[in-house]
Amino acid sequence: MRRALLLLGLLALLPAAAFGQSAGEVERCFQNPAACSSGGGGAAPAAPGPGTGGGAPVAAARPAPPDYTTVLQSPEPDRRRIQESLRTLDKYNGPIDGNLQSEATIKAIGDWQKGRGTPVVGKLTPAEAQQLNAEASKAPIRRIEPSTQAAAVPPISNADTLKALRDRLAERRKAAEPKAEAAAQSLIRDLKAYVAADGKGIAGEQFTTFAKWYADNKAAGRSVGEIAPAIDDYGDAKSGAAATAEIRFETKQGAETYRQCLVFAWIEGTPRKNTQAFSCDDVAAAERWKTDQALKSAWR
Repeated sequence: MRRALLLLGLLALLPAAAFGQSAGEVERCFQNPAACSSGGGGAAPAAPGPGTGGGAPVAAARPAPPDYTTVLQSPEPDRRRIQESLRTLDKYNGPIDGNLQSEATIKAIGDWQKGRGTPVVGKLTPAEAQQLNAEASKAPIRRIEPSTQAAAVPPISNADTLKALRDRLAERRKAAEPKAEAAAQSLIRDLKAYVAADGKGIAGEQFTTFAKWYADNKAAGRSVGEIAPAIDDYGDAKSGAAATAEIRFETKQGAETYRQCLVFAWIEGTPRKNTQAFSCDDVAAAERWKTDQALKSAWR
C-alpha cells in the first residue's frame, strides 16, 4: 500500500510527456532517477554548435583576384626590362618603350603565358613578371652564324657593277637617240630662223631667256655665227617626252670670237611646252626643272 502511494506521488511530479510512458519505464525512473531525462528516457540533446544548423551559415572565403595593376604601374625601367625579357625569349620584336599595353606587348605576354600553360590574359602579376625575367636571364646567348649559302655566292666587284650599269645606259640611250636627236635638230632650226630674222620667230616666243640673250649680244655689237647642239638629257616626263640640250653659240665682234652656251629645256609638242633656258653654268636650275617635270631619264 505504501509503495503504491509513492508511485502516485512521483507521477504527479513528472512532466506531461511522461504520461505517454509505460508503467515499467516509470518504475525504472523511480528506481534510478539519474537514468531518466525530462525528454523521456534519453540523454538531453546537445546544444547546437557553430555551423551545425543552430545559426546562420558562414559563407566560404573567396580567393583574391590576380594583381595586374602593380606591374602595369611599375616604374618605366621595370616595364622596359619586361619587354627586353620578352625579346630575349623571341616573343617580342617591338620597341623597348615600357608600354605594356601596346598590342605587340600584350600579344607577346600572351604567347609567353600560353607556352607555360597559364591563363592567357596579356598582363602579368608581380610573380609572373619575376618568373619571366628569371627565365630570360637564363636563356643562352645565340650567335648569328653567317649563311653558308650566302658565303658560296662570289661577291660582285665594283668594276662589274659599273660595267653592267654602263651597258644598261647604252641600251636605253640607243633606243632614245633617234627621238632625242630629232628634238634637238628641230630646236636648232628654230634658233637659226630666229637669228636669220634678226630676233623674230617662235624660238624667242618660247624661250624668253634666249630672246634676251640675243638682244644683249646684238646691243653689244656681236653677231651670232655657228650654233651646235649637244643633247644633255632625254626621257619621259609627266607631260610627255622631255628634252634638255646644251646649245653652243659662236658670237663675233669685229675680229674677236666668243663662245657662249645656253641649256634649253622643253616638253615635246607643237608648240613646245614648259620651255626654259638657263646659263650652262646654272646646273642647279636645269636639274630643278627636270625634277619638276618628273623626268625619267633614258639618257643618263
